[in-house]
Amino acid sequence: MLVNCVAYQEGKRLADVDKREIRNYLARPGTFVWVALKDATDAEIEEMAKEFDLPTLAVEDARHGHQRPKIEEYDDLLYVVLHTIEIAGEELKTGEINIFVGVNYIVSIRQHAERGFLDVRTRAEREPQLLKIGSGYVLYTLMDAIVDRYFPVLDAIEMELEALEGKLFIASSQRASIEALYYVKQKLITVKHAVGPLLEYAGKLYGGRVPQVCSGLGEYFRDITDHLVRLNQSIDTARDTVNTAMQVTLAALTINETEVTKRLAAWGALIAVPTFIASVYGMNFKGMPELDWPYGYPMALGIMLLCNAYLWLRFRKAGWL
Repeated sequence: MLVNCVAYQEGKRLADVDKREIRNYLARPGTFVWVALKDATDAEIEEMAKEFDLPTLAVEDARHGHQRPKIEEYDDLLYVVLHTIEIAGEELKTGEINIFVGVNYIVSIRQHAERGFLDVRTRAEREPQLLKIGSGYVLYTLMDAIVDRYFPVLDAIEMELEALEGKLFIASSQRASIEALYYVKQKLITVKHAVGPLLEYAGKLYGGRVPQVCSGLGEYFRDITDHLVRLNQSIDTARDTVNTAMQVTLAALTINETEVTKRLAAWGALIAVPTFIASVYGMNFKGMPELDWPYGYPMALGIMLLCNAYLWLRFRKAGWL
């Protein structure tokens, strides 16, 4: 679906453009066209590919989707793939945006993402002196908006992790905590898959040989890289915290099981001693003098009680009971 198709000249909005008039505006000096598509069909992507002469390989990637975040250069064109992440209840919903950036055009194709970029367009139009730079500045605003949207997602995950940390030593919730920590780890991996690869490629836009469409915008793309570094460090720290929390929870479970085992062993010993004495006297051999002794039975009971009292005191002192 076509969301917007707008022409800009000298940093100012010129007109909403019909698809059939795109080439006319591309021919104007100092003018670039910004096209935004949402959940585009193969036919719509092919139509834009013909209008802007987009590279075949990049178009194929955009059609098939599920690409790793990346920045590829084709002569004077940049093909950028970014992942969007949105919070949907307790789950994370991922989307993808494919961006084609030429000298006088930018085409963004948003797939499986609910939140649009109208605020990004509004922001860019409020800064005509920067929008005058051209499509490279639009690429910056889109990347900056997507990266900034990662922060609230990561904050929500960290808050969830903090809530789970408070339950680690509550015996009744430890098993549930392990499952919840695993899902938190999965969410962190999802964010990592969006941030990590992008951090690898972002340096291309301001260091060394900068693509033509990004010239003059080095400090802006460096700022995006700084944000990505912060995100990457926060993700790694949170993942380490999750791993530590899982180890602590498993250790607490092991300790609890050990305590149960000790109690069972103590009670087993208290039962085993009287059982042993009773089994010996229960053999009823004629040569056992205690069988005919009138105090034999009380003596056996007394021995049982004394042994169990001694064992109970020892186990109690050791903390097994």
